Amino acid sequence: MGKKTTVTEENLVIVESPAKAKTIEKFLGKDFLVKSSYGHIRDLSKSDFGVDINNNYQPDYIVSSDKKDVVKELKQLAKSAKMVWLASDEDREGEAIAWHLFETLGLKEENTRRIVFHEITKDAIQKAVENPRKIDTNLVNAQQARRVLDRLVGFELSPVLWRKVKPSLSAGRVQSVAVRLIVDREREVFAFKPTSAYRVTALFEVTDEKGRIKELKAELNKRFNTIEETKAFVEKCSDAQFLVSQIEKKPMKKTPAAPFTTSTLQQEASRKLGYSVSQTMSIAQKLYEAGKITYMRTDSVNLSDLALNMASTMITEKMGAEYVKIRKYKTKAKGAQEAHEAIRPTYLDKETVSGSAQEKRLYELIWKRTIASQMSDAQLEKTIIHINAGTTGEKFMATGEVIKFDGFLKVYIESTDAEGEQDDKESVLLPPMNEGDQLDMLNVEARQRWSQKPARYTEASLVRKLEELGIGRPSTYAPTISTIQNRGYVEKEDRDGTERTYQHIWLERGKELIESEKTEITGAERSKLFPTDIGMVVNDFLVKYFENIVSFDFTAKVEKEFDDVALGNIEWSKSIDEFYKPFHVKVEETLEQSEKSTGERVLGVDPTSGQQVSVRIGRFGPLAQIGVSSDDEEAEKPRFASLRKGQHLETITLEEALDLFKLPRTLGEFENKVVVIGIGRFGPYIRHDSKFVSLKKGVDDPFEIDLETAIERIKTKREEDLKKIIKLFDEEPELQILNGRWGPFIKYQKKNYKIPKDKNAEELSLEDCKALIEADTKSTAKKGTKTAAKKTTAKKTTAAKKTTKKASTTKKKTSTKKTK
Repeated sequence: MGKKTTVTEENLVIVESPAKAKTIEKFLGKDFLVKSSYGHIRDLSKSDFGVDINNNYQPDYIVSSDKKDVVKELKQLAKSAKMVWLASDEDREGEAIAWHLFETLGLKEENTRRIVFHEITKDAIQKAVENPRKIDTNLVNAQQARRVLDRLVGFELSPVLWRKVKPSLSAGRVQSVAVRLIVDREREVFAFKPTSAYRVTALFEVTDEKGRIKELKAELNKRFNTIEETKAFVEKCSDAQFLVSQIEKKPMKKTPAAPFTTSTLQQEASRKLGYSVSQTMSIAQKLYEAGKITYMRTDSVNLSDLALNMASTMITEKMGAEYVKIRKYKTKAKGAQEAHEAIRPTYLDKETVSGSAQEKRLYELIWKRTIASQMSDAQLEKTIIHINAGTTGEKFMATGEVIKFDGFLKVYIESTDAEGEQDDKESVLLPPMNEGDQLDMLNVEARQRWSQKPARYTEASLVRKLEELGIGRPSTYAPTISTIQNRGYVEKEDRDGTERTYQHIWLERGKELIESEKTEITGAERSKLFPTDIGMVVNDFLVKYFENIVSFDFTAKVEKEFDDVALGNIEWSKSIDEFYKPFHVKVEETLEQSEKSTGERVLGVDPTSGQQVSVRIGRFGPLAQIGVSSDDEEAEKPRFASLRKGQHLETITLEEALDLFKLPRTLGEFENKVVVIGIGRFGPYIRHDSKFVSLKKGVDDPFEIDLETAIERIKTKREEDLKKIIKLFDEEPELQILNGRWGPFIKYQKKNYKIPKDKNAEELSLEDCKALIEADTKSTAKKGTKTAAKKTTAKKTTAAKKTTKKASTTKKKTSTKKTK
């Protein structure tokens, strides 16, 4: 299988995606037919875990219903082909896809070849065809181990959560650890108590050699703890002499960052371009499949010799030989594996590519990072000026940087996740001066500043943390982060800051000191990850009863075992067995012995009724409750109110909870009908004449809105509804032609019907509308019949499989009993 293969006229090449197929076909020519499997063609069945626990954890794979036609076509093509080439991606998932194709299509080893490449170029494809190999069963087993373990954890844990926390919940192995990181950070934020200190800055006037006046900003090299100390120091500055006591000059160099891995690309695209992790991967996949970049799931920072030579040539031609410095980076990530090269452009002489605006921006980012990684260090000179503040014994410091040689900075500067007083760290060019120079003070300013709370995770910083801990792999970061958001355990959102008062002192040359109070907005969050209440309750339950599942070290150890399976060092089923048996026992114990967990917190007593006030997770989410549930039918039933957005079970106060019961509020009457304000499952609303109007987000407070504003919202909603109406029919009031988000449609008896694009909605008569409704109904009925027939066939097939499986399981159990 490792020998060179001569190309015949009947070659079938199978890849995972149509886009990849289209690109490869251009390079292989007419003797090759390239087809797509459209991703995985089969997966674990949904019945009985899809894993035979009693038979060495053997997976039970079935062809997905939406892939049956694809499999049928590929089988026919494979039968008539003299050679089948499996060209799925080179990572573990790609290897598993190749193996599934081999097994499902009934391929034979003598006329099947496995080829891999990390870039889709003519040279790379031809080289792969000339050097085929066998399917690597170790890589396949590593992927199977991950899939089986995740299925066992998900299928065993989820029912525990349904019974002990809330119905319809689910839990995953890596996802639970990611949620724990976010919950732990949120609790750090809740527990954080900021401390304040006073930062003092001064603006000086400097006259240069040519008599020109320049300004120099400097900061005191210490911070004062009290307003009294600060005020006393600033007052002394009014008649102090400011002398330059020392000028330090230090040479510095900056080194470029390594080329992109999956993780660093996701982080930098988030910081520089504002892309989500899944968005970055989707765009990168398109660039790879179009042959524009190398494979995008990798934790290697290595560049091929060909790429290094291309980079050297490109930099020399564009910027000069002095800008070239060839580097070979080494991967530092825990358990690094996946692919053989960093993410880079396939052709480094192309600074930009065709495609969507998003594809162009991501490509240019990858090009700049790759080129910069092979450029010279930037040479800088850092200057620190020490300024004595008279006889106070304190010093002001001014810092600046001068770029002597820009090097890689000519092309690229790496971003960071740092938060806080960023303006303090900006590099400035300092005016020339000498030691002993006297400076004229223009003003001195003191501001009260606070310590920074721990930074909440962004998608990018969470990826970095997971990578640091050795949790997950390049192919898992994006789906993990998407899943925890889709399940409602985590929300990604912006949050406005709150107003804060701070003390301010201002001294201007020749004027009186001014002490005042000022306000600022602080704590604004942009695209941060926040745990929901249900996410926190589920996390606490798992930490209490399944410490291993959410343990950072244990999860990293499991990843290491997968790596060992991929290397052929351990057998995957033994690794699963060591985990599953004690885990299953723990599941059984938890179901029998643990109490229901709703995150309940008692806040106090309602002063009006004297009943207990508490908060907990309810069927529809977090809620406040007055009273206690009782089996006594005559006892007063508890009252419930949903928590508002931004309120949390762990931080809500008794007063805030009691406020929730002030709704619904009756504001008065409009058009002889009562106007009521309430809060429902989807947020606060106005109810008038049996109709509901949403409050304006971020503007209207349901506890403070007045009748006048509510009437304004009702009228605005009516105007919006009128704009939606295209045509009404007096003889059939229930039938309306309306304007919708996707264009005009017919609404009749609470159902919506499409209007074909070739029809003018305004010209339709009542008869036309009824004809369209009838045609739509018949079409839907036909589709329904076909779907029902498919479902019946599928049920029969599943039932037959289950009968066979039960029979085999019964035989196994009987033989086991006899042996015992």
